[in-house]
Amino acid sequence: MNKLTKIGASALCGSLAVVSAAHAGDLTVTGGVDMSWMSKENERVGNPIGIGSNVSFSGTGELDNGWGVAFNIDNTNAQALSNARVVVTIPSLGDIRIDQGLSGTGIDRMDDMTPNVWEEAYGTGLSGGPNTVGGTSAGAGIEFTPNMTPDGLTARLAWTPDAGGSGAGDKATGTNDSVKGAGYDVTVEASSDFTGTEGLTLYAGYSAIDNAQNATAWNGDNIEKTVGAKYAVGGFTLGYQWSKEETGRATTNTEYQNDGYGITFSINDDLSIGYNNYKSERKSTTNTELEASSIQIAYSMGGLSVRLADASMDNQNYTTGAATQRDATTLSVALAF
Repeated sequence: MNKLTKIGASALCGSLAVVSAAHAGDLTVTGGVDMSWMSKENERVGNPIGIGSNVSFSGTGELDNGWGVAFNIDNTNAQALSNARVVVTIPSLGDIRIDQGLSGTGIDRMDDMTPNVWEEAYGTGLSGGPNTVGGTSAGAGIEFTPNMTPDGLTARLAWTPDAGGSGAGDKATGTNDSVKGAGYDVTVEASSDFTGTEGLTLYAGYSAIDNAQNATAWNGDNIEKTVGAKYAVGGFTLGYQWSKEETGRATTNTEYQNDGYGITFSINDDLSIGYNNYKSERKSTTNTELEASSIQIAYSMGGLSVRLADASMDNQNYTTGAATQRDATTLSVALAF
């Protein structure tokens, strides 16, 4: 997105003076808006016109010792907080990210990395989608990205003291989660520079979170795993991903196993088409398979994007029956500033 405005951020840099004197930086504001029209087959809906907005504030600076600092706040509709984070870059070590949670760290960044031209198979207007891997991302935590790994290999380690608890402001504590406790995520991503095959990307993640049965009894860890691959050749990009979650609870233990794939084709620099499919099987007292698929086309011109998706979902919310079979067509126009 293009810069909307730039503001001197001396206040931000001043707050870092306790670590080391910082040079004055800039605070950049970017934003965008998405406008959509949705039609759902055989289903009565309200007003089909939707508007979504987002605004992001980002500031950067450098300490006297050469460490880099970056600060970001992301807001969605009605100025609702999406994420806040501070990243400290230590040249001889790597990046240390202090994150307010809500998304974007650990294994959550790999929840569905199958290629698409707009959104995931279940992300174009159909709610009640699959249970994908989320790891520690919902709770405020710390993520470390070392810079001593081989070229083309990115490893990350994320940790949170409360995976389900809310974040908090300065000198405060957030609310705690009655089930999930402390946990960690490990992720690895290997690009073609590491794999040695042009266009091939491999990735994997693992998450383990303390899991309680109730306020006093603890059970096995909540475990999540994922592996995937993407391969780009010519105008085509193909990808497949597998993931699994075991809740670890002694009573009503639930397991989710997911398979997703996608294929996209770039007709030219501005126009692309794609197909995505995602299946999620829930094993518990009853076994149910949820399936979502989506055909998409996207066109971009500068800061303007026009997207169209035709999507369907079977067994929405892991519930069977005619009422949980959903079909929707969504047209979206997005502007970035």
